[in-house]
Amino acid sequence: MSTQALEREARYTWGGDEFLFVEVDEAMSLAANFKVMTLASKLSGAALEGVTDICPANASLLIRFNPDVLAPSVLEAAVRGFEQEAARGGAETLETRIVEVPVWYDDPFTAEVAQRFREGFHQEPEGTDLDYAAKVNGLADAAEFIRRHHEQPWLVSMVGFVAGLPFLFQLVERQKQLEVPKYLSPRTDTPKLTVGHGGCFGAIYSVRGAGGYQMFGVAAAPIYDPAQTLADFKDFMVFFRPGDIVKFKPVTEQEYAAIQAEVENGTFRYRQAPVVFELHRALEDPERYNRELMEALDGV
Repeated sequence: MSTQALEREARYTWGGDEFLFVEVDEAMSLAANFKVMTLASKLSGAALEGVTDICPANASLLIRFNPDVLAPSVLEAAVRGFEQEAARGGAETLETRIVEVPVWYDDPFTAEVAQRFREGFHQEPEGTDLDYAAKVNGLADAAEFIRRHHEQPWLVSMVGFVAGLPFLFQLVERQKQLEVPKYLSPRTDTPKLTVGHGGCFGAIYSVRGAGGYQMFGVAAAPIYDPAQTLADFKDFMVFFRPGDIVKFKPVTEQEYAAIQAEVENGTFRYRQAPVVFELHRALEDPERYNRELMEALDGV
């Protein structure tokens, strides 16, 4: 992995009168995503009158603005200025948090749905999603895939598609990233809080609905709470933010049930810790740096 995306000039295009689209790179990379988050952060901090929405994605940024209040040329000049700052080293660090997400892998809920959508939907109808994921990644079995899935942290590269759904990018060297094709045809049903994977991206389905990602398990606690009943949602109904770091933790059926009980009585809290993510260290030695990140959770 390299930092070329930080130095390469983004492509600016307009969508009608109200949208500026900034394409940092054609492909997702850690450096490209860092640059996007830096631009979004600087633009938000500038509080330009007329900017109505800032939507960071994996390798691009969409800005909605009111052209009657903010001239397009002024907005573009401001964002280009932030981009020049990022190229001079302003996208090297990110103040964020690492969050432990308990997951019941190989659970009965996703297994039942997977069995209903095999023939005509899945590449290998006779197997399971975990077996297929292990096979396409050249791993011995589902157990090894699960281990590889939870032993390294993931970066929340963007949030969207449906309310509160995080897209997750594994913080390992490119050649070690888990990659699994999506279903041949999308399902019409996916359990709420399914932990899934499509291409190089992981995801947690915030609500029940259609989906095409391979299914590996279910998260034990909500990530989207419109009623804001839990303490972790007191500020906003969506839990994850771009730049969050996720560490999956395997749990048993009994541990899953205990967490569900805490959610029901309103006492559940995510285990999390503040961290400063350093891009150059993550690129130089991902495994060593990941261990340091995960150690931040030890004292929580």
